[in-house]
Amino acid sequence: MHTQPKDWPKGRVSLNGYIYSITSTTNKRAPVFLDFYFARALVQSLRVSDNEQATTTIGFVVMPDHFHWLFELRDKYELSDAIGRVKGRAALTVNKRRNSIHKIWQPGFHDKCIRKEEDIMSVMRYIAANPLRAGLVNSLAQYSHWDCIYV
Repeated sequence: MHTQPKDWPKGRVSLNGYIYSITSTTNKRAPVFLDFYFARALVQSLRVSDNEQATTTIGFVVMPDHFHWLFELRDKYELSDAIGRVKGRAALTVNKRRNSIHKIWQPGFHDKCIRKEEDIMSVMRYIAANPLRAGLVNSLAQYSHWDCIYV
């Protein structure tokens, strides 16, 4: 499937079977995911996307105010729908736990389609190193909110 809705940024396409690296940021860069429970809710939402066969996750990292996700898009949803469902599930869980309604996410996301297989490992290494570059930990072994099939 190859589509580009008219409201998408120029050049964005949704290609099933392709690998995407996406980044999505919290509203006003609020550090929502410093809360362990909220970070795990986002991780669970990524896993649900795989279980629904919308995506196949290669790896991810949840940072306090954003997340990076490397995955293969399957043919169940368009790219924006798959990401919207992940963000929506996480927002519902966070707001339910807070017993309030807050805007959790900035609209949209940044995406890059990875076209060369040899780039997948370098992109995943960059994603996984985010907590180190941010000074959150000295070793990835100290960080709970990331995973990948290879680094």
